[in-house]
Parts: sequence; C-alpha cells; structure tokens
Amino acid sequence: MIHAGRTALSLVLAISLAACGGGGSSSTPPTGGGGSGGGGGGGTGGTPTPTACSLRAQQDFADSVLSEWYLFPDLLANANPASFSDLQAYLDARVAPARAQNRDRGFTFATSIAEENALINSGSSAGFGVRLVYDTAARRVFVAEAYEGASGLAAGLDRGSEIVAIGTTSADLQTVASLFASGGTQAVVNAIGPSTPGTARVLRFVQPDGATIERSITKTDFALDPVSDRYGAVILNDGGKRVGYLNLRTFIVSDAANQLRAAYGQFAGQGVTELIIDLRYNGGGLVNVADTMGDLMGAGRIGQVWSRTVLRASKAAQNETRAFRSEVNAIAPTRIAFITTRSSASASELVANSMIPYLGNNMALVGSDSFGKPVGQFGFDLTACDLRVRAVTFQTVNANNQGEYFTGLGSVVPNTCRAGDDLLRPLGDPREASIAAALDFLGGRTCTAFTASAQSGVSGAASQGQSTRQGLNLPERELLQPQRPNAAQHDLPGLF
Repeated sequence: MIHAGRTALSLVLAISLAACGGGGSSSTPPTGGGGSGGGGGGGTGGTPTPTACSLRAQQDFADSVLSEWYLFPDLLANANPASFSDLQAYLDARVAPARAQNRDRGFTFATSIAEENALINSGSSAGFGVRLVYDTAARRVFVAEAYEGASGLAAGLDRGSEIVAIGTTSADLQTVASLFASGGTQAVVNAIGPSTPGTARVLRFVQPDGATIERSITKTDFALDPVSDRYGAVILNDGGKRVGYLNLRTFIVSDAANQLRAAYGQFAGQGVTELIIDLRYNGGGLVNVADTMGDLMGAGRIGQVWSRTVLRASKAAQNETRAFRSEVNAIAPTRIAFITTRSSASASELVANSMIPYLGNNMALVGSDSFGKPVGQFGFDLTACDLRVRAVTFQTVNANNQGEYFTGLGSVVPNTCRAGDDLLRPLGDPREASIAAALDFLGGRTCTAFTASAQSGVSGAASQGQSTRQGLNLPERELLQPQRPNAAQHDLPGLF
C-alpha cells in the first residue's frame, strides 16, 4: 500500500520481486527533479549480494515501478533487458516514446539513495562549488556563480571568470578550446575530474578585468546554500520604490524553506509588494519547498487553490489539491517578474505557473523561455542495492487547471521580456541585464518580448549597449553538464 501525498515527506513502496530477493522501500519527498536530463549514475550502499542486485534484478524492479506508476503508461516502449549493459540505458529505452513527445526528457532516472538523501538532508556536495556555463561554438567555459565557503570562490573563481585551461599539474594543462575540439563538453567534464573531496586540479582562468590567474584548487565538501548570503535576498531601490529581489538557487535542499521564510520576512518588514524572483539557473527540486514559497506569497489567499497534482488514471484516488496555507512572513505581491532561462525547470516553473491565476498581466517571464517540465517524480527504492528509481508520476496544474507547458512557460505566462545573462555584473545588481529588464517591467517601462521556446541556452540575445568583451554576453550559453550527472547535478545543473 502506497500513500503518495504530494506535500508529505514520505513515499513508501513495498514490492515483492523474486528476482530481487525482496522488496524496496522509499522515504522520499516528491520532486520536480532537474530540467536538463541525462541519466543518473547509480551508487552502492553496503555490500549487496550480486544476485539481489544484478542488472536484471534492477531492471525488473524498474519495470514494476513503471508498470504501476508511470504517468504516461501508453508511452512506454517494450525493451529487451538483455540488450542493455546498464540500468539507465534501459530506462531511457522504456520511456523513449514519451521523450519523443517532449514529455520525459531525462526525467526518469536511476540514482543513489545515499547520495540523494545526503543532498536533501544536509544540503552539501563536493567540488569546487561553482556553476559553469559553456559556449560550444566559441569553445569557452565561464563561471556563472560561485558558492560561499567553497574552494572555488576562495581561489578567486566567481561570476564572470573564464576557465581557459585545466590540468592535474601546471605541466599538463590543456586548453578548454582543445578539449572541446577533441571531445566536446564531456572532454571538459572529464578534465575537471570526479566530484570527490581531495581531487585537485590546476585551473588557469581569466577574470572580467583581464587578469590571468593560475591556481591549484582542491575539491571539498561545501554547503549548497539555497539563498546566497551575498545576493540571495536584496531590496532594490527603483526610483524610490522598494523592489524585493530573491535569487533561489535550488528547491532540492530541505532548508530552503526556512531560508525562504527569512527572505520573505525581510520583504514583509520593508512593505515590499513587487518582486523579482531570479530562477535563471534553478533546475527544480522538492515540491514541498515550492509549496512553502507559494504560501509566502499567499497573504489574503488562505484556502484558495495553489496547485493541483494529477496522477495517471489508475492512481486518480491520490490526486491532490494544495491550497495556500498560513505563513507568518507571507506577503501579497502585486507584481512579479520571474527571471528564467532554459535551465529553469520543474519546481521553478510550478511556482510561476501557480501565480498566473492570481496576477495575470501583472507578472512576466524575463530573460528567455523556461525548460518546460510540468511533471514530477516519486522516488522508488531498492534499498539493498542503494538504488532509487525516480520515475515521472504526476503533473502539476494551477488553479485554472493550466499545466501544458512542455515547451516552456513562455506559452502560458501573459508577458515576456527578452534579456541577456550579463556575467559582467554580479547577481543582485540592478544594472545586470535581466534584473534591469525586470525592473523595467515592474516599473511599467517597455521591454521586448521573446518568442516562446525560440531561444535556447542560459541567456537570451544580447541587449543593446552591453559589453561583449571576453564573450561574457554570448547569445547561446548552456550550463555544463556531464552525460551522467550525479544526484546534485540533476537538480543543480552546471555544478562542479
């Protein structure tokens, strides 16, 4: 018996599989998951027996999950388990028809129970603590943001730094351009090395002011602070009007809810009613954190519909309507500009979509179109094998039952404003291209609309008058992602 509550923090699965030597159980919150797919790598926990955790046993477990719970049962393909050498490839084959219809672009994946639980509960990962964007045509990699307390920022890597060479020592540095030429983005990922504490790399990077730095940087554990202490919650002055700027890096860390409460408390204390919500790199995460964010914008709306969760027809009894709930620091925003890119997905899109019925023309997407993921996953565990199958199991719709934005929110949000992602300016700076465009919308000034789903990459077209020195306003940037992202990279694409 499974109780799959949308806001609950538990989802229990008990399936008896003779081939697996027992069942699996999960205690995982529903997630919106990451937006830019690719399969997750499995991990190991303990010392499972080879028979219980054979590839075929894992495939049989995954089949049981998909057969009972997959949101699009008519879009499952038959696949011969013997034809595949790893579980993720098998899952990809099974959901290929849904992927072809743009409904499951890497959203169903296998991952490690231990890795994902650690990410959700502790909010930590290992690496340099930077988010990287790249431009394939120009063969260049830039830092989009850096986490406080991580080794990357301590060594000088921050927004706008361009990594130009990577090596294990100064003697074997390879230029990023040559890595792209030899093996594309995966060659760059391989050169950066595994996300394990103690891994060291020599990086040569160029700062926005033109200074070139070469340093050996060691990967360490660092906190995935959802709301940056530097720029996460800022009150901007726009001609005497207070505007709240909120930059949320991720929904996947459970403490994000408390950090959001603190941020909205700051806005409430200053009487802020107009917001810029910056989700430009936010790949999604926990649905219950998105619900808390909605509650914090629900002053005066308690009991009204925030969003609805819709499962497949055979699971319709577990559909759920989530209403606004009381939060001490809640505000009643009158206008919101959501900054998005093609890397904004899932829980990020849920929040924006759920505000449409209440704000209408008083909200906009700024930057470029979002990814397009109105669906989410439950986690199903085969505990003896440290295996979690994250399968697409539900779709979210707003109070008007709108939720068909599989190509991006630009098709449903009333207003759009095209803007670039200007790495020359720090996040939170009112002069940064997307923030400036958001202020223009909130202030009733003109902006240029973007065509829904016409843009790709992290940034939109360069705004007039912006500096293009060092390529910091390239029109087609994407977050760098491995072919097999780890648990953190699924929800924080570009994290290294």
